[in-house]
Amino acid sequence: MSSQANARILRSGLTLDFPQSLGVYDEYADAQKAVDYLSDHAFPVENCMIVGTDLKQVERVTGRLTTGRVALGGLLSGVWLGLFVGLVLSLFGQGSALGIIASTAVFGALFGVIWALAGYAATRGRRDFSSVSQIVATRYEVLVEHKHAIRGREMLAQMPGHRAANPFA
Repeated sequence: MSSQANARILRSGLTLDFPQSLGVYDEYADAQKAVDYLSDHAFPVENCMIVGTDLKQVERVTGRLTTGRVALGGLLSGVWLGLFVGLVLSLFGQGSALGIIASTAVFGALFGVIWALAGYAATRGRRDFSSVSQIVATRYEVLVEHKHAIRGREMLAQMPGHRAANPFA
């Protein structure tokens, strides 16, 4: 990690002095439940953090892109942008508010279609599908300040149904 990235993390308050692991969980909900259990039992949870590790990108393909679908998407987004701009201009402009809103919606639609089709043409068929993507963690580790680690592990050992992976394995 670069020194600039480290400096940003330090300024953000997302740091612990000498963090130690209380447990590693396959699901975020399990890590959250462990911290909630500690909180319910008067543990100083302000000394804890949940860190997602083993990151992976998941991309879900949502459909096939065609020229018509791209044009329709550009038209709709352009109309919305035009309506917004028209509404703002009509508040400060002179003349018919409806005329201003309608004309900016038409210009927005035209601009949206042209912009979307130009972008689609630039891909030259290399990406003829739409998708959504997300970065997800495959494991979640609960870390704590070193001075609270032993007590935290002892408390989690008493938690009913607690099943954290051994962080030292």
